[in-house]
Amino acid sequence: MRTQVGIVGAGPAGLMLSHLLHLRGVESVVIDLQTRESIEQTIKAGILEQGTVDLMRRTGVGDRLMRDGFVHHGINLAFSGGLHRINMYELTGGRSVTVYAQHEVLIDLIARRLADGGDVRFGVSDTQVEDVESEQPRIRFTHEGRQETLECDFVIGADGSRTSTRFLIPEGAVRTDFFRQYPFAWFGILAEAPPSSDELIYAHSERGFVLVSTRSPSVQRLYFQCDPDTVVDDWSDDRIWEEFQARLAPSGAQLTTGRIFKKDVLQFRSFVCEPMQYGRLFLAGDAAHTVPPTGAKGLNLAMADVHVLDRALGAYYDTKDTGLLESYTRTALQRVWRAQWFSFWMTSMLHRFSDASDFDLRRQIAELELVTTSPTAAKTLADNYTGLPLT
Repeated sequence: MRTQVGIVGAGPAGLMLSHLLHLRGVESVVIDLQTRESIEQTIKAGILEQGTVDLMRRTGVGDRLMRDGFVHHGINLAFSGGLHRINMYELTGGRSVTVYAQHEVLIDLIARRLADGGDVRFGVSDTQVEDVESEQPRIRFTHEGRQETLECDFVIGADGSRTSTRFLIPEGAVRTDFFRQYPFAWFGILAEAPPSSDELIYAHSERGFVLVSTRSPSVQRLYFQCDPDTVVDDWSDDRIWEEFQARLAPSGAQLTTGRIFKKDVLQFRSFVCEPMQYGRLFLAGDAAHTVPPTGAKGLNLAMADVHVLDRALGAYYDTKDTGLLESYTRTALQRVWRAQWFSFWMTSMLHRFSDASDFDLRRQIAELELVTTSPTAAKTLADNYTGLPLT
């Protein structure tokens, strides 16, 4: 087989890039280890920045998003016995976020790529990427029992945090990995219950952090801070609701309860790979970087990466101009490290650290008071939460 751009990974980065390239007339083939059903049924939260929403609408994959997504103009910070709203819409001059699950984004992108005649291969195995330092890299894989070889001009590694493509960049001599493991995790649940709040609640308490979110008019998504070694089966439904209530009660927030149908523990870590390119290989999304979920940046960073890559590849195929491709790492990392800072800031401001002293607790409260009383500090949070423009 021959194509212009070979994409390893049918996640948000890979599928959106394939869609964007199709709109400018550039061919691509997308492959993924998972089946279509597995991808579409893996439930993941999603808070979409204004730029991500605008990108999906502008490129024709935003119909369900606009119909089913929950637009939030603000968020609530709960601490010291009170609930404080940050009006992001006013602070940013009209920007907001939309709660729309990641798997719904993938459903939309898959449907559109297939409707447009896109070549997306699900359930492949034995994937090997070769010769990325040459002008004709190849991707070998097995699909439906047949061994295939895909020749292409460029390879995009969009295969998630369990990537194999990242390791094609030589470690040490070329690649540097930056990593931080946090000393806590999130215990997450999905519950059959109407929303407890019209907007998200980020709660700081002496027992640890809580996030109250929503998934649909009848399903809530909630998290509380826990030990990384927490065993899900040790927590009964009654114990879970009691913990949520204990952490939220001081703020006066009312929690609606219901049947819990999913429980999981989400580990907390930050990671950045530099550079994000090597020869004809370019990394995008979680293959190149991960962030703690506190700042809601993971999916949005993937969309920002491929927005840059689409423009760079478009310039190459239009005029053979390689300037944007050569500067891809520098351009993408500006946003990546800004998101790492914001996610770390939100995390350190809201969570209880095991070695924290009374000094640390009072410093956190002072910071939360600053954010909720200073228009300048509140605007910093709002600008970063709703997302930087996709430029």
